[in-house]
Amino acid sequence: MLKGKIHRARVTGADLNYEGSIEIDSSLMEAAGILPFEKVDIWSITTGDRFSTYALPAEKRTGIIALNGAAARKVQPGDEIIITAFVSMNEKEAEHWNPKIVFVDEKNRFKPLTHSPRALTNRRRLTP
Repeated sequence: MLKGKIHRARVTGADLNYEGSIEIDSSLMEAAGILPFEKVDIWSITTGDRFSTYALPAEKRTGIIALNGAAARKVQPGDEIIITAFVSMNEKEAEHWNPKIVFVDEKNRFKPLTHSPRALTNRRRLTP
């Protein structure tokens, strides 16, 4: 199940000469429920690439979204990405699960919601 997501984040840095990871503004990580060293999937809106790495916290409220090591070859500063984390659970737990979804603006600041995401308003039951 989707645990948390940071939607439409902008890449602020890419450093090939650093051990692999993605540095994420820790206020965004906390809001999305992503833990330090947790595996995350990155989906590039800009290129369509999809890849995985692990999350490292960057300083709070800086807007930093920086990919390091081999993952830095997949993005460039200014690219838009979606950062996701997933969790395993049984069907009973999943019936009432709500992921933590964080929307950000072009500077990776929290963006207020003006609507409810369709996925949360049109929930289907997992069991008959």
